[in-house]
Formats: sequence, structure tokens, C-alpha cells
Amino acid sequence: MLNPNELIGTHDVLLVTLDTLRYDVARDAIENGTTPNLAAVLPGGRWEERHSPGNFTYSAHQAFFAGFLPTPAAPGKHPRLFAVRFPGSETTVPETLVFDAPDIVSGFAGLGYHTVCIGGVGFFNKQSPLGCVLPGLFAESHWEPSLGVTDPHSTENQVRLACRILGRLSNDQRVFLFLNVSALHQPNCIFLPGADVDSPATHAAALAYVDRCLPPLFDAMQRRAPILAILCSDHGTAYGEDGYTGHRISHPVVWTVPYAEFVLPHKQGMGVRG
Repeated sequence: MLNPNELIGTHDVLLVTLDTLRYDVARDAIENGTTPNLAAVLPGGRWEERHSPGNFTYSAHQAFFAGFLPTPAAPGKHPRLFAVRFPGSETTVPETLVFDAPDIVSGFAGLGYHTVCIGGVGFFNKQSPLGCVLPGLFAESHWEPSLGVTDPHSTENQVRLACRILGRLSNDQRVFLFLNVSALHQPNCIFLPGADVDSPATHAAALAYVDRCLPPLFDAMQRRAPILAILCSDHGTAYGEDGYTGHRISHPVVWTVPYAEFVLPHKQGMGVRG
């Protein structure tokens, strides 16, 4: 576990949720070499296997923003990277960054960070009161159909928007940037030519697409400051395992998710390219 207390104030924070990404698909993609850009930044070039606190987007993200990121998939009381202060917490340790706030987003804001949400799936679309809850935590939030699940260019559109936002901010302004990547969510068959039904193969094709799109985001952030990065899935999804399809169910392929936390260095002397 990193010590965020040593990083906050000097590092920007990037939280990317690869919505619906299964651990087994992410692991196999690393082994098959189809996600080289992720392999280049993940610690040891591999995902960590963890358990999500929720089995669908809304519940998982409410937990994430309360400081409950995916838990290591092994017995024990695992210390947390972030927490919001509450009595009796057994997973808050000296290295945990603890906020006196109702959520980590407002906690980062209280430390002077500009908080930005780039939405993806429907719980971030701001088209209903429910769709406003999660993005409403942020000082700045964005969603449009081109960022959503039905657009075959969604991730590149999200990354392009993130780069524009970073480009208009002073490099002295610390940023907490949250990006909910929508491409892994159904319908992901749009990423595999000839496919008309979602499957683990189309899920993997969507992940390979996402991998190709992420480098400009890392580059733009590194041109501002060093980065504390957290990349993870919020939940997986079933494609017929034991008769189950979809998520919002408690099945191992749903609650087992990939996770990584790491630091990327500042690329000194380079401005942000929008």
C-alpha cells in the first residue's frame, strides 16, 4: 500500500474505474499482450485481484467515494488508502489518508484540489435525479452521449475531454480527476467486428480498445505534476456462468475485479497538450 499522506499536495490524483471489467479478462489480456499500455504502468506489469464492495455501478461507486476501494482477495483486515473519518474503523492505519468529510471527493476539495468527473455509464449521465447523485459530488462534471456505452469511440472522447480540461488549468492547481470508462459495459460487442452478442471475447476486445486510448491521459497528467493513480473495476459481469447473465448479482465473476495503485512521475519542462 502506498502512503498517500506523503503525496497529497504535490501529486495530482487520478481515479479511473473501468466499468464492468472482469478480473479474469483483464488478467488474460495482460498475459496475451493485448493491453501493453496498461502493462507498462501497472506495478509489476500485472493487475492485483481484489473484491469489489458493490455488484453494480451505483453501489460500488458510493462505496469508493466513501473510501472503500476494492479489498485484496485474501483473508484479513486490509488497510485502506483513503477513508472518511468515522468511529470504530478497523481498516484505517497511519498511512491512510483520512478526510473529515462525508466523502473523499469533498475531502480532496477541502485540501485545495479541483475535482472533476468525466462520466460514462448511465449513473453519471445527469439526465435524472439519480443520474446526478454521483457527478454532483464534484466541482465540475461532464457527460454527453459520445461518452456513453453506445458510442464506439467513447474512451477516446473521454480522454480528449480530460486533456482539454487539464489544459485550461494552471499546473499549480492540484486536480482530483475521476474517469468512469464506459466501453467495457454492454453493449461491448461493438468493439469486435462481426459480433452481435456480448461475450468474454467482445469484453476483451473492448479492453484492448480502452488500452489504446489511455496513453494521452497519462501523458497529459504527467505534464502537470506527478500522479497518484488508482485504476480498478467497479464490478464484473456474467456471460452465462452458472446460468447467470449480467451483474447486480453476487457471483465470483461479478465481485472479483482488477485493481492497481501506483505513482507516475512528473515529465518536467513539458506543458499539457490538449
